Amino acid sequence: MKKLVVFTGAGISQESGLKTFRDEDGLWEKYNIEEVATIDAWHSNQSLVLQFYNERRTQALAAQPNSAHFVLAQLENSFDVQIITQNIDNLHERAGSTNVLHLHGMIDYARSCKTGKQIELKGKDILLGDLCEEGHQLRPDIVWFGEEVPNMEIAAKLVEEADILLVVGTSLNVYPAAGLIHVAPDKIQKFVVDPNLHKVNNTKNLTIINKKATDGLPLVASMLLESD
Repeated sequence: MKKLVVFTGAGISQESGLKTFRDEDGLWEKYNIEEVATIDAWHSNQSLVLQFYNERRTQALAAQPNSAHFVLAQLENSFDVQIITQNIDNLHERAGSTNVLHLHGMIDYARSCKTGKQIELKGKDILLGDLCEEGHQLRPDIVWFGEEVPNMEIAAKLVEEADILLVVGTSLNVYPAAGLIHVAPDKIQKFVVDPNLHKVNNTKNLTIINKKATDGLPLVASMLLESD
């Protein structure tokens, strides 16, 4: 099987009702990013940060996978599919995708501030005073702005080894993740599905489909299956 690496961003989750921070009526409208999504914010106001991510967790659990998520899961019947996502929800997994690498963490996990040990929340909120076994406060298992992305090296290697690269629902503005498309070998097929992205510099063998994920992914899937 050919190795199909899929890099997804907020646009695919947006169609399941999860707002992005770039929307005019988006998630961040009532929050300042610096106050809820940085390590400095955590040190200065843990209660506010926990409240913000508890709200996000509630929204993510209420959301349902959309048809774009299911198309990617079904492609596993014909390709060796590896998903790399910037999204912190588990919609890919709930749609049936079996190989998902989360660059920015997962909303339904916490981790110890001291040891880094992960704990599955199973929908529960994280409250001030919730401690790990060693007695340290739990924080969302999220990569905040300004923090290193631990899985970036793994993601880059996956892209380097891809036979086909598919990018869905991302503006390719958030680095370092946005640079993954430039890691892909020049010779391989590359597809971008995004309604607003019209050009990617220095990228060969690229097809851009200016549609939202639920409309564009069935088209790409048909193209891939016909050429396989």
